[in-house]
Amino acid sequence: MKKFTFSRLSPVVRAATHLIFMIALFLCSSSKAYLQSYSLFNGKDLTGWHIDIPEMDTSKTAKNPFIIRNGLLVSLGKPNGHLISDSSYQNYRLAVEYRFAGKPGNCGVLVHASTPRALYKMFPKSLEVQMMHQNAGDFWCIVEDVTVPDMEARRGPKNEWGITEGKKRRVINLTDSSEKSLGEWNAMTIECVGSEVKVWINGELVNHGSNCTASKGSIALQAEGAEVEFRKVDFTPIKELTK
Repeated sequence: MKKFTFSRLSPVVRAATHLIFMIALFLCSSSKAYLQSYSLFNGKDLTGWHIDIPEMDTSKTAKNPFIIRNGLLVSLGKPNGHLISDSSYQNYRLAVEYRFAGKPGNCGVLVHASTPRALYKMFPKSLEVQMMHQNAGDFWCIVEDVTVPDMEARRGPKNEWGITEGKKRRVINLTDSSEKSLGEWNAMTIECVGSEVKVWINGELVNHGSNCTASKGSIALQAEGAEVEFRKVDFTPIKELTK
């Protein structure tokens, strides 16, 4: 008996079989649809956002660390705090392009942000996607939680896990080699669908969490010590399709 191969089919049958296969693949893989993208930053001012800077509550000299400079959204890093979207979002892809303007340091993008100052009287309840130099893509649990593969290897001993002060809240990303050299622009993509959160740095998947304890909330950018420039904060709604 001769071994069957796809090439033995007639051209018409091969074409039909290929079409059926592609349709089946599409139906199996397309559980979501990406809608029209738009920018959350207008390039002129902070319309659509509000600040939460604790130091400004008590210091008359404290200044808003979030400014517009040469068409860029800039986090000056100090005083510490957050720039928080006025709107709450669910099921989306967020595309952020950023670079450290001077010395490398710390910053982050928070998703599913809700209760303000829930941690250390500073951080809103949320899941942070780390931007800190050489650690971009880490998760930090801020009174919310998430699950990843190899949890103990990436978070530490299970009995020390937690989502509040003094607990192991950091979930290490899969690779720290995805960032570009200092001064170059990095592309961070965060996709939140249901209880899943995926993160790409410069096109490389660096983290994938599931069972997140929140599925919607505001988006926040941090001022956390280092000056960071943002030239892109694009938002793409995602519609989950019925399987």
